[in-house]
Amino acid sequence: MNKDLSGIGMTSQRTRNRLIDRLRVQGIEDEKLLNVIGALPRHLFVDEALAHRAYEDTALPIGFNQTISRPYIVARMTELLLCQGPISSVLEIGTGSGYQASVLAKLIDRVYTVERISGMLERAVLKFEMLGLRNIQSYHSDGLTGLTQYGPFDGIILTASPTHIPEVLVEQLVVGGRMVLPLSSGDLQELVVVTRTNADFEVEVVERVNFVPLVSGKL
Repeated sequence: MNKDLSGIGMTSQRTRNRLIDRLRVQGIEDEKLLNVIGALPRHLFVDEALAHRAYEDTALPIGFNQTISRPYIVARMTELLLCQGPISSVLEIGTGSGYQASVLAKLIDRVYTVERISGMLERAVLKFEMLGLRNIQSYHSDGLTGLTQYGPFDGIILTASPTHIPEVLVEQLVVGGRMVLPLSSGDLQELVVVTRTNADFEVEVVERVNFVPLVSGKL
């Protein structure tokens, strides 16, 4: 395996295994998901100067005033998305580093990801190509509008926090589909799961979180 992918020292498989042990202690139970996170080279998604911290359970800066989420949060949101059984298509709002999309691509047939910052999207696409992830379709667009032309989706995941549930995105879910997102209300942010129903949608609050705000427009 390419040394850049397998890692050495603080990015080695042994270091990754310690992270997986921590995720299990924190309640992540999906073994297939844990195997994906254990195998995926998170150090490729952060600046080289921070690669030695890639397998700590912490958020890290990735430029453009953005961060890569904690591995626990990535695992938790993915597990919530998949907990009702396998799904075939997912829309991600906020590509960021590309790490969350890469995790999803190992578990789901089709991943559509939208990023508003062109420079960040270009870097993420390079990572997808390096990892041979051909089931990710990437778009430079305003995530708040979604991708109606490819929906409805089995699941939607937001990696930035809006101040209200975006109903335009709920409408792009299949009935029974789930949207996992951090929701802001004043100084409080909570991870919530929105399930589309025949008539409307239901909301389940999971836990407190801390994400960058969801911003409209594109750069």
